[in-house]
Amino acid sequence: MVSVSVASEADSELVAAVRRLVPQLSTSAVLPGAGEVSEIVASPATLLLVARDRALRSVEGEAARAPGEGEGRDGPIVGMLTLVLFRLPTGLRAWIEDVVVDTGARGRGVGEALTHAAVGLARARGAATVDLTSRPSREAANRLYQKLGFECRQTNVYRYDLRRAE
Repeated sequence: MVSVSVASEADSELVAAVRRLVPQLSTSAVLPGAGEVSEIVASPATLLLVARDRALRSVEGEAARAPGEGEGRDGPIVGMLTLVLFRLPTGLRAWIEDVVVDTGARGRGVGEALTHAAVGLARARGAATVDLTSRPSREAANRLYQKLGFECRQTNVYRYDLRRAE
């Protein structure tokens, strides 16, 4: 059984889980430390949702956690999602970012539970829409988002890399 909650503090369990999950999302991302995770949790613009799987508590136990990572009463953290909420002149915007489910927990409804929770929170806060992006190569994620009612928009996404030398 999967449970989803909003992280309220950047304790050692959460920091360890984020550091374990980020490489499964991006091989180029710099691993956040306790300070960065604390900043995310404390920000009024971001909600870090974590998913726990009670079934893994008794079935896989230690295999689902990194060394030094504790386990909450609802099982180990097996996924996360960041919901970003920000106000613009055109209204309150909601974006889902950095969705990742631990390799060993995929196919168990974790991504769906995280996404449903994020949509519910965005609705409760007054957002009219929720946006996200997903690489075409993430076929299972794209199928999930479409199943949940997300529609593919015809748009161009541009990125300016501030790290590049000019």
